[in-house]
Amino acid sequence: MRVSETEVLPHRNVEGDSAEHTDIDRPWIVLVWNDPINLMSYVTFVLQKVFGYSKEKATALMLDVHHKGRAVVSSGTREHAEIDVYRLHEHGLWATMQREDNG
Repeated sequence: MRVSETEVLPHRNVEGDSAEHTDIDRPWIVLVWNDPINLMSYVTFVLQKVFGYSKEKATALMLDVHHKGRAVVSSGTREHAEIDVYRLHEHGLWATMQREDNG
């Protein structure tokens, strides 16, 4: 299954301005999700190509995707996460982004 748009979870600011300033510091994470189409070797290859990960790191992330259903493959600014999700979509992987959970 291929996702064509970036999924972003909504953020609610219920505590006022101080929560908004704290929220700005929270990085975005990029998740790769398990799908029934891509081979494990291909997912490993894409993670190496897109992120420059070693074969060992890419394999470990792929195994998380395979066994746990998803893996966090990168984190950073919203713009960085959007680019990473776009690049993963270009390679046919199911990827989304969301704010990192600090709790």
